[in-house]
Amino acid sequence: MLPTAAPLRASCKSHATPFRAVPPALVATRRVRCCANADKHETTEEPAKVARIAKRVAHAAVAGLATLSVLTSGAWARPQGVNRPELLPQGEQTAVIDVAGFLTPSEEKRISTEVAALERDTGFKLRVLAQNYPETPGLAIREYWGVDDNTVVFVADPTFGDILNFNVGAGVDLEVPRSFWSRLAGKYGNKFYWQENGEAASILNAVSAIDTCLREEPGRFKCSTVQGEFGEQPSSGPFGKAIGQ
Repeated sequence: MLPTAAPLRASCKSHATPFRAVPPALVATRRVRCCANADKHETTEEPAKVARIAKRVAHAAVAGLATLSVLTSGAWARPQGVNRPELLPQGEQTAVIDVAGFLTPSEEKRISTEVAALERDTGFKLRVLAQNYPETPGLAIREYWGVDDNTVVFVADPTFGDILNFNVGAGVDLEVPRSFWSRLAGKYGNKFYWQENGEAASILNAVSAIDTCLREEPGRFKCSTVQGEFGEQPSSGPFGKAIGQ
């Protein structure tokens, strides 16, 4: 708006115009900027912004829980209604839950060993959930894993195309630039990658890249690159180095 002291020849009103390409709950508004001549209004629509919001909502639905919003700090979004504790493993707690059957027992053990070493060495907790929405324990994993500010919940679900989704605690968010998660998902989570190499390859490579990232020293270059494929470049931890030999 122009300053109120400037005389206007006509009054202006904001007009809301639905953007039909997104769900009803997500409506793009047309911004109208008033000018002295009421017949010349500058308008800008926001399809790109709506598309970004729609993608984040879709990812939250994929996970059955709130996934990371790159514009918020480690906060849980509105639950999507999936809460099935009966799908949680029975017996001893595990850091890897594969209700989709993407991983072999040896791959699950490999990931469990790596994330246990990561937690022991850094204090950061990485937890992995492989699922096909809506077959997921969903919000039940929060209590099961004791999700806190130092937890990364990695949800592997190919239902909506991209297989990698992350919920990042506030403590991790302070250490790791948010661009890292986007680049990691773009490298190993895109549909072309996991369809060609398999879901397990996406999961294993992402875990190894996260392990390397969280072990790096704090600073402006921390997590500035996404590690190469598993075995191509060993992660920084003892487990990753052993595998890379």
